[in-house]
Amino acid sequence: MKSKTVTSTRAKWPSDTPERRSVASLIPYARNARTHSDAQVAQIAASIREWGWTNPVLIDEAGTIIAGHGRVMAAQKLKIADVPCIVASGWTDAQKRAYVLADNQLAQNAGWDMDLLSMEVADLVSMDFDVSLIGLSDMAFDATPLDEYPALPDGDKGEFQQMTFTLHNQQAEQVKAAIEVAKGMGTFLSNNENSNGNALARVAETFLTQHG
Repeated sequence: MKSKTVTSTRAKWPSDTPERRSVASLIPYARNARTHSDAQVAQIAASIREWGWTNPVLIDEAGTIIAGHGRVMAAQKLKIADVPCIVASGWTDAQKRAYVLADNQLAQNAGWDMDLLSMEVADLVSMDFDVSLIGLSDMAFDATPLDEYPALPDGDKGEFQQMTFTLHNQQAEQVKAAIEVAKGMGTFLSNNENSNGNALARVAETFLTQHG
């Protein structure tokens, strides 16, 4: 297949002409393979409440959604009557169907610099920002060294990490209950003297054994 040459100063792109469309007029793509749970739609809705509408819905000439199904579902949840849209004019059926997949997958192919991510989340927490709005599964990881290491008979203290989780109250109760169950499952075969850490690792090991 021949590649296309794109001249940014001359090409006409869908994003050049945003317009408002009523939510009721937008048609979900019948074969959209991307799923949106109620919890995820609620996250998107919370994001819209915090920052407004930052990313237009991509539709074809007939109003069928190509990209933005989750945002439209969030708009319905928030009872928003009309939303910004951009129209993919002149796209072939193959282009539209392929972009439905590409829009969801390409972003997932990116990674994270965990050190920078931890610093950013820690800064947001210190600024009293609700970090659940950023969508990282309500968890922020901090891999900074421990201030006080557990007493070790031998071994490398550098092998230990401190992990900080930001949880909803209900989630925290579930984690605490799981840790208590794990503590009652017998002696830990570990050089970590922190019982909570050992118990959480046992919970993770059990989950991975069953579902990994």
